[in-house]
Amino acid sequence: MTVFSHKPTLTGDLVVLRPLTEDDVPALLPLFEDAEVSRLTGNHTRFDEAALRKWYGSRSAQDDRLDLAVVERATGRVVGEVVLNEWDEQNASCSFRTVFVPDAVGRGLGTEATRLIVGHGFEALGLYRIHLEVYAFNPRARRAYEKAGFRAEGVLRGALLWEGERVDATVMSVLAPEWAAGQAVGQAAG
Repeated sequence: MTVFSHKPTLTGDLVVLRPLTEDDVPALLPLFEDAEVSRLTGNHTRFDEAALRKWYGSRSAQDDRLDLAVVERATGRVVGEVVLNEWDEQNASCSFRTVFVPDAVGRGLGTEATRLIVGHGFEALGLYRIHLEVYAFNPRARRAYEKAGFRAEGVLRGALLWEGERVDATVMSVLAPEWAAGQAVGQAAG
């Protein structure tokens, strides 16, 4: 059994993170149909509903990654997903990614969802490092990651070719000791 075999439900004030299923596809379709979401995530791939149902239907069987739906508590609606993947067992690290439907951004849902899954990664799974890449044309996402404790490590110059233009990606990470220190500060302030 690997650290990602268990698919938890994590509850915050604004969102609940729970295992993804193929039944979530209709709510998530706007992610794959919206040109701006595709640009911000650097996604060149077009998906059809059948392929998405197969993908999301297989998430619970994956023991090398954790894919969770983001459910807005106020409405009960699935508004996005958070993922810990690219697990490196020897170094206790993994990658993080998240994406939201267009009408769910700007309300703190992403910041809370990020904090919940990152906290789970460090506190329950024993990870040491969680990393991500964010494109230069996505400053809103970068701010959300910074609020969750991620720090810039460097720039992958020209990492994405988008509509004929090269776009840089900033590599960011948060380490377990930084997370623990940030949580201690937050508890002392609260």
